Amino acid sequence: MNRVLGVFAVVAIIYLGLMSSDPQARSPENHQNLERRIGEWGILTLGVGFVILTGGIDLSIGSVVCLSAVSFGLILENNGPPWLAFMGVLAMGSIIGLIHGFLITRLNLQPFIVTLCGLFIYRGFAQLLTQINFGTIGAALTTGWPENARLLRDSSRNIGLAHPENLAWLTTLQKGNFPLGEWTGIVWLDIPNPLILFIVLAIAAYIALECGAFGRRIHALGYNEQAARYAGIDTASHKIACYVICSTLAALGGILFLVKVPSAAPASAGNWYELYAITGAVLGGFSLRGGEGSILGLALGTAILPLLRSLVIFAGIPSDLEFMVIGVALLLGTVADELLRRGSMSGVRRAG
Repeated sequence: MNRVLGVFAVVAIIYLGLMSSDPQARSPENHQNLERRIGEWGILTLGVGFVILTGGIDLSIGSVVCLSAVSFGLILENNGPPWLAFMGVLAMGSIIGLIHGFLITRLNLQPFIVTLCGLFIYRGFAQLLTQINFGTIGAALTTGWPENARLLRDSSRNIGLAHPENLAWLTTLQKGNFPLGEWTGIVWLDIPNPLILFIVLAIAAYIALECGAFGRRIHALGYNEQAARYAGIDTASHKIACYVICSTLAALGGILFLVKVPSAAPASAGNWYELYAITGAVLGGFSLRGGEGSILGLALGTAILPLLRSLVIFAGIPSDLEFMVIGVALLLGTVADELLRRGSMSGVRRAG
């Protein structure tokens, strides 16, 4: 609880600094932009939180976002049903998480190496997909290979959102607001739907991690995997489940990314998203050693980077310094985590 209160204090200080930096920062529009960004990043942060609890890491989140956005757009571009595209991309994310979990638990590979390789592989595959002439493949399957047809284009291309009129439900989910302001007459209470989605997912994650056997086992294996194994916990299946959750939420983030943009460049879509997600979780009190962290702290930690980015903009700080600010924030969060851990360990020794 002390850690959560500390994160809350940091969020409050940054928020007050932002509100005092510029009158425009206090506008309802800026608050809605902040809330929307918190919701979008929170979905990814929630996924990586499960992985960090096990003592693992996932560096492929941004590339999974990219591959999911590209895949979703390509399915729609080739007249695939929106529901099929949506479910197919989520299934692809689950399979990616399953592969990560298998390589880590069955082959005993390091999560850092596995997901770092994924970072390169999935983005490269996304670029390859955009080079394929799917129309040529379709013609070859029906009437034979067209004369002088090429299977691959010369270079990758951006993928747009085909037939957006058929995606009203997704557009509403990404760009709409929960009309609480209309009902009450208070504009400030119009809450962006991505934030609502994040809150719903966070509640589900809280129930899973704090109110059942699954969460207790995840915390146990993250704190001491060998002891958890001796206690009869199937650590491999629980780790795999966490990687599946992480990649599936990253795939959902990719779909929402394309709906928002609505054009995904395979070379840059989702860049640094893994940084934002991991930083939000660490700042929210999730220990990179595993076994420690709360969903409430994660939600507060997710808000720190969007607030910092807005503060950089409204305070007139050069945008080139944005990543330096993020790096310093991550370093401070890691230092705080280490100091708190040492403090708790010394307290245990004194009590003993």
